[in-house]
Amino acid sequence: MVGSVPVGGGAPVTVQSMTTTKTADVEGTLAQIYSLKAAGADIVRCTCNEREAAEGLARIVPRSPVPIVADIHFHVEMALAALEAGVDCLRLNPGNLRKPEEIKLVARECKDRGVPVRIGVNAGSLDPRLYKKYGRATPEALVESAQTELGLFAEEGFDDVKISVKASNVPLMVEAYRRLAELTDRPLHLGVTEAGPPPGGLIKGTAGIATLLSEGIGDTIRYSLTADPVEEAKAGRTLLEALGLRERSNVDLIACPSCGRAEIDVYKVAQEAQAALEQREIPLQVAVMGCVVNGPGEARSADVGIAAGRHRGHLFIRGKIVRVVPEDEMVAALVDEAEKLVKEGVDARLAAADAGAEAEAEADRRALFEAKGADVNRSEARVELIGRRLSDGE
Repeated sequence: MVGSVPVGGGAPVTVQSMTTTKTADVEGTLAQIYSLKAAGADIVRCTCNEREAAEGLARIVPRSPVPIVADIHFHVEMALAALEAGVDCLRLNPGNLRKPEEIKLVARECKDRGVPVRIGVNAGSLDPRLYKKYGRATPEALVESAQTELGLFAEEGFDDVKISVKASNVPLMVEAYRRLAELTDRPLHLGVTEAGPPPGGLIKGTAGIATLLSEGIGDTIRYSLTADPVEEAKAGRTLLEALGLRERSNVDLIACPSCGRAEIDVYKVAQEAQAALEQREIPLQVAVMGCVVNGPGEARSADVGIAAGRHRGHLFIRGKIVRVVPEDEMVAALVDEAEKLVKEGVDARLAAADAGAEAEAEADRRALFEAKGADVNRSEARVELIGRRLSDGE
């Protein structure tokens, strides 16, 4: 238990992030914590690197909407001060807090207080003895670091522990966690450390975290992005929802990639809809489709959506057309319907469909299909051209 949040043991996978403010700045740090909570973070970590930070934690913890983890490096005094501040968990890096007697002291204090510890192994800051033994950061080196720390804790009878073995190299990170998962049933905190700015950082983080989660490995996650930490929380929450590991808390907007049949600027409409729906925290899957020929059918799994055609928008619920609106009212109509769908439910909204909407939409669909044809992107014409040229070459 990290405060009131369970980690491991079949509990839902949780999302973490870390503040970037100075912890001594109590109001600024709390503001960021509240923003992280709103973006989907279940647990937040704050650095505790100096006396002022520890004092800040004493003022932050009672007012935080989520459990607080103190991030400790090098100085055992900071770990003890963070415990006095009332934090819900400590993160210790075995690579830079290496004296066994200090580690055991922290273990005893945490055991007495019922405060868990994350053993936070990092490929970039291993104990020099491990670099010497393995020649470089390897999966075996990361796992050995965690096991050594576990052994020291065990000597004190302390086992309230979760573990991370992070690396900025995705294959190294994945293999380290796989090996660790075979050796322990402790809860695992997943992350690709120092992943960098989006979009590359998002891709690397997702590649590592999603791979392991899909294998049943991992209990809590953090994206490490060179960006506003709110983006980390959003990414974590979105990933868990996409994998079906957490219930949807906000909009999941799907949209077609656009094509020659598109009647609108799909990108612009999708962005406008995303912003409006996110602001309202509408937990639905919403579709924005560029044309009415295939749009409602292709997005029939969406709770609600809209497709464009002949300067009008076809509003649909679970693939059934319920209303036809002017093109310049598409986003507003979509948001309005989504809000009503959340309040009233699918059956009620289908019952409130405009009479004749389906027939009107079908007329638009047929007219657009006849105007642009089946091969709107001229794929078959290109195939025919390729065939002729290859035949001429023979």
